[in-house]
Amino acid sequence: MFTGIVEAQGRIDAVEEIGGDRRMRIVTAGGYLDGVQSGDSIAVNGVCLTAVQLLPGGFTADLSVETLNATTSGAWQAGTTVNLERALTPSKPLGGHMMSGHVDGVGHLVEKHEDARSWRLTFEAPQALARYIARKGSIAIDGISLTVNEVDKNRFGVNIIPQTWTHTTLGGLKVGGPVNLEVDLIARYLERLIQERGQS
Repeated sequence: MFTGIVEAQGRIDAVEEIGGDRRMRIVTAGGYLDGVQSGDSIAVNGVCLTAVQLLPGGFTADLSVETLNATTSGAWQAGTTVNLERALTPSKPLGGHMMSGHVDGVGHLVEKHEDARSWRLTFEAPQALARYIARKGSIAIDGISLTVNEVDKNRFGVNIIPQTWTHTTLGGLKVGGPVNLEVDLIARYLERLIQERGQS
């Protein structure tokens, strides 16, 4: 589990094709990976990956065909900057919202503009995810926990404060750029429960 509070930025250092899928080497600075062990989960732009091998200042992760096709990871290449968050531990503050790191789909940035010291961003989500996105609800964009400000059909807006703008990859996102989306866990489970009640 993750909280969506980005702890560090990393960089894709190498991409290797292996047997039809890919192994990636991800590096970061400042001792961020101290204490991480092989087999631990790390969210990379919101995608839950397993640290297969630990390296000085980095780790390798295997990405399956499913992950490459269902997330933006298929477009990652050497030099791509990514958001990093280690898995939640009992002592870690829950500052964002509960996230699984299982990306629901890929959205796109359709508009951005400055608003005082903040930025207003509008994203377009796949139609199938739109029903899970609610005003003042939570959503994860590239692993960043954000509050939805407004919703219009399958488009939604968020406000990005200066801290988030400068300490995540959002500041470098261009209009039209793809992002990983994970909708609120509660919304998904609530829908499933309602479906089960309707069939009983």
